[in-house]
Amino acid sequence: MKMNTKKIRGTGTAIVTPFTSSGEIDYDATARFLDYQLSGGVEMIVPLGSTGENPTVNAQERTKFFRYVIEYVAGRAVVIAGTGSNDTRASIALTREAYELGADAALVVTPYYNKPTPNGLFEHFKAVANVGLPVVMYNVPGRTGLNMNAETTLRCAEIPNVVAIKEASADLPQCMEIIRNAPHGFWLLSGEDNLTLPLISLGAKGVISVTSNVVPNEFSRLVRFALDGQFEEAKAIHYELFELMKVMFIESNPGPVKAALAMMGVIGENYRLPLVPMKEENRNKVREVLLQLESVVVEEMEESR
Repeated sequence: MKMNTKKIRGTGTAIVTPFTSSGEIDYDATARFLDYQLSGGVEMIVPLGSTGENPTVNAQERTKFFRYVIEYVAGRAVVIAGTGSNDTRASIALTREAYELGADAALVVTPYYNKPTPNGLFEHFKAVANVGLPVVMYNVPGRTGLNMNAETTLRCAEIPNVVAIKEASADLPQCMEIIRNAPHGFWLLSGEDNLTLPLISLGAKGVISVTSNVVPNEFSRLVRFALDGQFEEAKAIHYELFELMKVMFIESNPGPVKAALAMMGVIGENYRLPLVPMKEENRNKVREVLLQLESVVVEEMEESR
């Protein structure tokens, strides 16, 4: 029997990791940023996914950051900890740590670089799910070089504790196949911001988003309208945010989203190598879109205060 997935629904923000100018994790900025997200009404907080620059966060920092986010959120949203790795033993250890720290679920990416077979993927997720923490699988071929097809996803969906998939393949037929044939209690979440509305109309239960870092209130309104079947209202917000959704991926994530948040004064624009600040021409494009959405952005920030 599947675990209750009712709370893994709606808008999840794949949060950035704020850094100081000297490269340390900025916990004061993290608190302000989490307040911004929670006041914006998102249902899920996802720390140390790819948007959180997780490859550059060491083991001690990861433990401290998970603990801080879980304790600060304090049940006001579901916390889905990014515990994926291309080493199954490492992913098991990270998932066990997140479980012990009090995370509600784990986001586990398909192993990258070593490109396992479908059977290898099944055994990987089975081993990680055996920890006991609900697992949200993450299929993102653009980062891993591997697409987990619908047949493999549906096989993995039968594993106890595997409760959902964040689908970022941008393959609508593949997503429809998963939604149509998923076992009871297994849900698909969009991993592509601009496909959130279409996927919810087809049966997805929400999104784990990059854009909601910038506009949590407006993006979560879009998702709630869509989940409630109010598609005209959702469509209006979708097109209002369409240019922002596109510009958030004009360079490698999280470059554009951190630039936008810095322009808004939410966090400092600091990265860890190999990520670097955006090219000026692309920064200007982000700025132009924010100016076009000035009334929305100002309202979001005022509501968070």
